[in-house]
Amino acid sequence: MKRAALYSSAQVAAKPEPAGSGAQVQPEVPVAGWRARVRAFAARRSRVLLFIGGVLLAGLPLLGYWVLQTPPQVLTQDDIDDAVVHTMETKSLPSRSARAANMVRESVVRVRGVLGDVDEAADDKKDAKGNKDKSDAKGAAKGSPKEQAKAKADRQAAERNKLAETDPPKAVPAKPGDKLPKGKPRPDGGLHEQGVSIGSGVVIVDKGVILTNNHVIAGAKRLFVTFFDGMESEADLVAVFPENDLAVLKARRIPDDLPAATLGSSRRLKPGDEVVAVGFPFDIGPSVSAGVVSGLDREFRSPTGEHVLTHMIQFDAAANSGNSGGPLVTMDGEVIGIVTAILNPHGAGTFIGIGFAVTIEGAGSAVGIPPF
Repeated sequence: MKRAALYSSAQVAAKPEPAGSGAQVQPEVPVAGWRARVRAFAARRSRVLLFIGGVLLAGLPLLGYWVLQTPPQVLTQDDIDDAVVHTMETKSLPSRSARAANMVRESVVRVRGVLGDVDEAADDKKDAKGNKDKSDAKGAAKGSPKEQAKAKADRQAAERNKLAETDPPKAVPAKPGDKLPKGKPRPDGGLHEQGVSIGSGVVIVDKGVILTNNHVIAGAKRLFVTFFDGMESEADLVAVFPENDLAVLKARRIPDDLPAATLGSSRRLKPGDEVVAVGFPFDIGPSVSAGVVSGLDREFRSPTGEHVLTHMIQFDAAANSGNSGGPLVTMDGEVIGIVTAILNPHGAGTFIGIGFAVTIEGAGSAVGIPPF
């Protein structure tokens, strides 16, 4: 009986027939190898193998990232110090005062009070007098050469005077409440201005409610406020508080997204704390000056002399005529006072290092805002 063939990777040599049998030697058929078995297995499991291959292919990038990624660097204090020094050497950082002023900048307004209207009769008299002077000058021109030269000089002087009256200087320094020279007619057809008062204010409610000093708007017949974007609006007087030298205005028109200033608390103040004053000194601004709190709970007699203001903040940030009504601001950008007065023993309206501000608590209680 013939034995079954065993599978092997090698061909089995033909066994020789016994001698003398006379039969021809036939080689055995080679058996299938391992490659054939793999091919057969792959053919039977092709779908499973394709799925596994797809999964492996999709995971190769993640595997490579995991293998190649470097461990996170541990920062030391020296690394942090080097980074800080590099930043300070290569970048200009804003000062604390600049940051504080910028946080309140869009809430500061220029306040202008029109004290009266031009007397039209007086203007008519001036015009009549000017015409008479011109007629006299023309008549004198017919005289001697000396008289003609004098008449010419008179005409030139009259022209200069007329030009000065119709085109006064753009900026006129003035103390809040003082009368200024007559201004030009308003371009919107408003009345001539006989005098104006210049001061500052701060928006405390984003609907256009503004806090300023009473002496800034005292005696004014019309009030105007100018916002940070240049918009000018007429304002209405809501209330005055002479005992605190404060006044509340309401603008008739306001810019879009008008921000109200952040109100802080003066109770946390200590002498030496940094503050900035923002306003329109001599109608120049908005201007920023920096200083420190010099003292607390001071007393000062109001500019009108009728009231003694108490619980005032004394500070040394430069303040001049026109700063009145503007905010006194901490380094956190919080308004903690309203600039109200300066002290000058010589009676001049210029700053010598001592300014006073009404505390924001006093201002809040006066205008009906609860404590902050």
